[in-house]
Amino acid sequence: MTVNQKTQIVIVGGGAGGLELAKRLGARYGRKSHDIILVDRNRTHIWKPLLHEVAAGSLDANLDEVGYPSHGFRWGYRFFYGALENIDRETRTITLAPLIDEDGSELIGRHEIRYDYLVIAIGSRANDFGTPGVRQHCIFLDDRQAADRFRNRLLNHCLRVSLAMSRDADAPDAYVRIGIVGGGATGVELSAELYNAASALQNYGLDVFDEKRLKVTLIEAGPRILPALPEQLAAAAEAELEKLGVRVLTNARVTEVSPDAIHTSGERIPCDLMVWAAGVQAADILDQIGGLETTRSRQLVVRPTLQTSRDDRIFALGDCCYCRLPGSEQPVPPRAQSAHQMAATVGRNLDRLMGGKPLVSYVYQDHGSLVSLSRFTTVGSLMGNLVGGRMAVEGRLARFVYLSLYRMHLLAIHGWLKGTALIVVGHVNRIVRPRLKLH
Repeated sequence: MTVNQKTQIVIVGGGAGGLELAKRLGARYGRKSHDIILVDRNRTHIWKPLLHEVAAGSLDANLDEVGYPSHGFRWGYRFFYGALENIDRETRTITLAPLIDEDGSELIGRHEIRYDYLVIAIGSRANDFGTPGVRQHCIFLDDRQAADRFRNRLLNHCLRVSLAMSRDADAPDAYVRIGIVGGGATGVELSAELYNAASALQNYGLDVFDEKRLKVTLIEAGPRILPALPEQLAAAAEAELEKLGVRVLTNARVTEVSPDAIHTSGERIPCDLMVWAAGVQAADILDQIGGLETTRSRQLVVRPTLQTSRDDRIFALGDCCYCRLPGSEQPVPPRAQSAHQMAATVGRNLDRLMGGKPLVSYVYQDHGSLVSLSRFTTVGSLMGNLVGGRMAVEGRLARFVYLSLYRMHLLAIHGWLKGTALIVVGHVNRIVRPRLKLH
């Protein structure tokens, strides 16, 4: 570095882990000796586990999203709006792709940002496994824009059905048919949330529409849904979904998706809306970017210190990294709790690296998994490796812990004062705000 040049730490990706790290570093170092830069292709952050509620209309993302520029001003980091295109490890620069306006004109040209230390935290996206038609006809709930698009299309179909029923209550096409591929947390939570939203539409102008007009099919290639949970809890969740009206298909491998149907190895399932929530992989751009080591799913291979395997100055955290800890046969799972814990380790190791101290290894603490079936119930397991096993929980206790995870995220990115205020405001909004977002 030249004289008086600040140490520049660049974080690419403002998801749960990236935003927490930017806030942590900005609060620790401020702007005097360090320049903390957060880069993201969106202007706002919303906690990814909430996207199924945004898609169903149960959550108004405008109330819960975090604007990066104002958050950065509050916590001492700078925000750059853009998408990663390349990494030059020799010059220690990243290249951001040109920023294109809606009309196709170039707002900001391709440009570079230098770094002394780089953290990649761009998350993951759904994996279509090369299945024909998926990219063209399915919605992936990977970001706020996709969730908004699904909600708008859902409301349009609900309006269509409501008008059809007003003319003929027994109309054979008076149903909204939704196919969801993937029996993990996202698919299960969205299935339940759709019925919660549909039950409220009568209060918002669709007088003859109710949840009975939904035909939701949840398709899972494996032998059961929710493979991360104990079998008895997965069975309880499946029973609850079927009670709501969801048709659950297991051992059903999707072979093709056409404009109006999902095709499995044994059935054609007609659909008005189709969501793909099966499997995750890192973004295409990460495939051997900057000569870094990546897996077949394009995840960056990291050491236990969360440094990439080929460059000590580049860290990776969250879903976009492949971290297999010593003594473990499987990599750290792609969960919000993993990203939260990794952000803390990367922050600590950056401090130690700049101070010439030995780095610490990341230790994954499995606090269990929770799946919310909207207001109907919550199931999950708690305390993972804290007690050498799992404690199954259901009902109100599980729901309380599930909601607490988001509250912990709010406290992590906003601090105790504002975080607590936002939690209180959230409770008030549940009482005074409309149940559904219809615009």
